[in-house]
Amino acid sequence: MATLPLPWLNASLAFPDPETALKQPNGLLAAGGDLSVERLLLAYRQGIFPWYNEGEPILWWSPDPRTVIFPGHLHISRSLRKDLRQQNFRFSRNKAFKSVIEACSEPRAKQRGTWITQEMKNAYLRLHERGFAQSLECWQGEQLVGGIYGVVLGKCFFGESMFSRVDNASKAVMVELDKHLQAENFSLLDCQVSSPHVLSMGAVEIPRREFLQHLKHAGLSAP
Repeated sequence: MATLPLPWLNASLAFPDPETALKQPNGLLAAGGDLSVERLLLAYRQGIFPWYNEGEPILWWSPDPRTVIFPGHLHISRSLRKDLRQQNFRFSRNKAFKSVIEACSEPRAKQRGTWITQEMKNAYLRLHERGFAQSLECWQGEQLVGGIYGVVLGKCFFGESMFSRVDNASKAVMVELDKHLQAENFSLLDCQVSSPHVLSMGAVEIPRREFLQHLKHAGLSAP
């Protein structure tokens, strides 16, 4: 973790300027505070999100560059479209939020643990109860086989995590989410950091300053 001293958050709802985040580790901005609904909403409005492991203090991040997908720019190959038609997926929204976040919190292959701790799950369930966190579910028959959850503010979807239990379920979720975001005139899908999966589906890296401008134009800058 960082060797430089970090700003430590106290009871007041305030964050350092995201542009002051460390370059290594990329985007580490502050530590401490809590995961109250009010603090989380303030964080997302400023392009900041929590990410930490069990036993660590809460760590807050705003990486540079930022990885996003602009609705309508998702890459869907012809072969993927064919595969998705054959797999007979069906989708729902906000029907199984708790199940989605529980599935996302399960350790992945070759991972010992998960960053989605019980504290994190409780925090996003509170956001969901207040209407600020949403899920999209993918089903085969009555089985939940994929899903994504994230924070919704204005016309921005801040993706937090997704899971897949069968081939192509996570890609199917992305395709369905993109349709939803286009239909409701969303500005962007925040993927936070790069991964081969999201890059293969059309994600791009933009400078943090540009990302923060997108939030400002969407009316999400903090008061």
